[in-house]
Amino acid sequence: MIVKSRYVLAGIALLYSSVAAAGITLGGTRIIYPQKSKETSILVKNDGNQDIMIQSWIEPDVAFKGKDVPFALTPALSRLATGKQQTLRVFYYGQGLPGDKESVFWLNVQEIPQKAEGDNTLQLAIRQRIKVFYRPDAMTGSSAEAASGLKWRVQDESGKRYLRVTNDSLYHVSFGTTQYKSDGKTYPVDTDMVAPLSTGKFPVKGAPAGSIDKRSVVEYYNINDYGAPIKHTVSVFE
Repeated sequence: MIVKSRYVLAGIALLYSSVAAAGITLGGTRIIYPQKSKETSILVKNDGNQDIMIQSWIEPDVAFKGKDVPFALTPALSRLATGKQQTLRVFYYGQGLPGDKESVFWLNVQEIPQKAEGDNTLQLAIRQRIKVFYRPDAMTGSSAEAASGLKWRVQDESGKRYLRVTNDSLYHVSFGTTQYKSDGKTYPVDTDMVAPLSTGKFPVKGAPAGSIDKRSVVEYYNINDYGAPIKHTVSVFE
């Protein structure tokens, strides 16, 4: 068995000895599409050492799943030479989305490498995925106010500790790192994006259920419109 394992490992090492390196870089970590805009765009650059094909498309988030995507994207398929860049343009059809709160979709940009020149080369079709936020003109408040105005509460369920976070704003709030601090200890929290006018429940890893320290706080980073993490610290004792 040891001998066989060595042969398997050797084969894997040979296979990966000439892996094609990813070449795509995007000009942002998210796209903000105000309703008043006729279109929005993002730059795609090929920093790799070979020409590649770029395939791009927009797909819905969970809340919009199963419905038609009300956006057009161009070019959907194109060739991008090494060291060059191009602009992906996004157009909204003008109907199909709520006019009183933010909607979110996903832009996928996938690179398709050229045909391998030799054997023992592993080629990967690498995909990058970023959020597209559509913002109606009628919305009030701001994304920054939404992130700072979240309401956090502790909830124990089935012997496990969770944090409930309520978003009363009209904006989505995306998280970076989140930590729960209680009784002098720090616990990581598995946070995800919270939609407008909704509540999310996130598990606190390793935190015991039971009594709640009155000094308990949650320290979280939201990702702002420019892709930067913004730190917040709030009490979670009720």
